[in-house]
Amino acid sequence: SASLIVVHSSADTAKMHFDVCQRASLKLIEVFTGDCFSECDIHQQADSVCDITCVSVAGSVADYTIDLDGQHASNRLRSAYIAGGEERTKVSLRVNHNVSDCTSDSLVKGVAGGKAVGEFYGLVYVAQDAQRTDARQTSRNIEIGREAHIVTKPQLEIYADDVKCSHGATVGQLDGDAVLYMRQRGLSEAQARSLQLEGFVVDVLSLIGDGELYEALKQDLDNKLERL
Repeated sequence: SASLIVVHSSADTAKMHFDVCQRASLKLIEVFTGDCFSECDIHQQADSVCDITCVSVAGSVADYTIDLDGQHASNRLRSAYIAGGEERTKVSLRVNHNVSDCTSDSLVKGVAGGKAVGEFYGLVYVAQDAQRTDARQTSRNIEIGREAHIVTKPQLEIYADDVKCSHGATVGQLDGDAVLYMRQRGLSEAQARSLQLEGFVVDVLSLIGDGELYEALKQDLDNKLERL
């Protein structure tokens, strides 16, 4: 088993490749505090497990290609991004179910304010022989203001007939009733909005685990949410 934390703190490009061998386990955490373009390719063999957490508070691009090449391989991805100002943040994900009896579960959450643009492009590919595939892909998003824009396109491409696959996407606004409720209890509108947005992404943020990194990232997150 292996656990790896990668922090992208500057405007740069990065490319990573992982081979997760039979019965191996990989936990990958990627954090974007700078405007980085990152590509990550992961190949998984039989009975392997891969758990990915991706959090961005910058104008970044995170591009993942997952190949499930061995039976009973399992992949889970949890991602959250917060884009503000005129930033452009993008998450791309392709999960290839190349053999039978594999599982994948992906959740991407996005928040965009100001004139920012957030994008999610996802594809679950199921090969003809990949029977008994179990794949889920979900995108949930919040736009703040009229000028922010989020594009979300989860897709399925299935060639097997014995599968359980689902995908879905939502783009909405803040809950006005919840903001009003918190304001009635003494919070300012900015504080109420910030708390609601923090609650939206905290389940992904909490997966980071590392105390020092979590606290530093949460401070960056709080500062950014106050400016949205």
